[in-house]
Amino acid sequence: MTIVEDRPETAEVPPPRRVNPVWALLRNSWRQLTSMRTALVLLFLLAVAAIPGSYFPQTSVNREKVSQYYTAHPQLAPWVDRLGGFDVFASPWFAAIYLLLFTSLIGCVLPRLRDHARALRTVPPDAPKRLERLPRHAPARTGPESPADAANALAKTLRGKLFRTRVRELPDGRFSVAAEKGYLKETGNLLFHFALLSVLIGVGFGHWYGWHGNRILVAGEDQGFCNSITQYDDSALGPRVTAADLPKFCLRMTDFEATYQSTGQPKSFMANVEVKEGSGAYRADSFTVNDPLRLHHANVHLIGQGYALELRYTDRYGVSQTKVVPFLPTDGMQTSEGVAQFPDVNIDPKTNRRDDQLQVGFEGVYLPTGGTDGSAVSKFPAENNPVLYVAAYRGNLGLDVGRTGSVYALDRGQISNGELKKVSGERPQALKPGQSWTLDDGTRLEFVGTRKYATLSIRYDPTQSLLLVGAVLGLIGLMLSLFVHRRRVWFVVSPANDQEAGGSVIEAGGLPRTDYPGFAAEFAALTGPAEEGTP
Repeated sequence: MTIVEDRPETAEVPPPRRVNPVWALLRNSWRQLTSMRTALVLLFLLAVAAIPGSYFPQTSVNREKVSQYYTAHPQLAPWVDRLGGFDVFASPWFAAIYLLLFTSLIGCVLPRLRDHARALRTVPPDAPKRLERLPRHAPARTGPESPADAANALAKTLRGKLFRTRVRELPDGRFSVAAEKGYLKETGNLLFHFALLSVLIGVGFGHWYGWHGNRILVAGEDQGFCNSITQYDDSALGPRVTAADLPKFCLRMTDFEATYQSTGQPKSFMANVEVKEGSGAYRADSFTVNDPLRLHHANVHLIGQGYALELRYTDRYGVSQTKVVPFLPTDGMQTSEGVAQFPDVNIDPKTNRRDDQLQVGFEGVYLPTGGTDGSAVSKFPAENNPVLYVAAYRGNLGLDVGRTGSVYALDRGQISNGELKKVSGERPQALKPGQSWTLDDGTRLEFVGTRKYATLSIRYDPTQSLLLVGAVLGLIGLMLSLFVHRRRVWFVVSPANDQEAGGSVIEAGGLPRTDYPGFAAEFAALTGPAEEGTP
């Protein structure tokens, strides 16, 4: 007879839950983006992306050097411009790396901060059952005190050494002392990452709300400068800044002091100025290379110096014009080049009309200390034997043709097409201060003298303090994460075998949570009193 056993049917396995592929892709992408590995890769990419900003001239720093790069590399420069090479730090690809790094750090640090806060509230765990299996172990030693007193004494000693300590009484009458130290390592790690975030925020907001400009300031009350966007040689305003937001102040340089070593190397620079802020009166002040002039919402930095030549031109009708023209240094000995252009000269007083073919320009090289060999190279940066070698051009200077050009050079296109002709012969004319030169048409150029000028970089960064605090905190956090080590120690205190004699038996174990070569010595110092028979 066959017996058939009725068994209950097995419940069907529920079908697998369908996962939205879009949601899964977003979740996995977010996990990859917020991983520490991705943050390190993005930080490396940000450093690599900044390299072109130091190799190619930047429009926001010096437009003149960008123009020179176009002249020197006419085929390569347009491609560099298309890729954002002349404005790296404002390019879309640099901003993309920057924002991805910012997002990655936030997504990486916030969960770790939550876990670290939870770990700080968690008490040290109980001692393992077998302490002898730990990397560090101290065999059992006896002590004269009761287990409770010995455990409390051990806990007090450990707290004095800044261990987080917890004493527990076990069900079998023993006492467990658990101690942990080194949470500052993770605190320093988080502090470093939050400092990096503050630096990124500071750089971003500093770019939005900051501004800077460069200006050549010549000595003399007639060469003063007031903070206006039109008076800068080159400038850049943040996206959230307008010309009306610039602070109101004026500067005029009274003197410039420069000292040199016997080799011509600079020893010290100091600019003496008079400054007026807002509607106040002028006050005297001075600043040097590493000590900027600090104004309200602006810092004035001294980044260079040179000579400005005072030239007076008298045209064929006896009308004189005087110009103070900065000459730009070409070497460390202040060999300087520059031009003086006189477009509004030789105007007929009868008709009051200007002939554009009678405009005059002078191109010259100034040597603060000229040599006796006739070479156009200065021997020393100070004015020991000043001499100006100058050539004259007459014709149309090209100032009204609609092309952009440099105020420190004549328009080479006008010279090549014959609109501007050289009228001084093959050799330039040498002039010393106070001397004059009569041209072929009876007009005269006089070298009146020189003045010092200072190259100023005027900047405002509203997040400068935040960047400083972030850098300091980042350094502190990095030191904590490198030099602090997590470790745990446990002591198990048991009653002595001889109950009538009293006392206790102490066994210890230790576990370094990170690679810490000095843990053996520290553990030996902690367990030393127990080995000698005292808690």
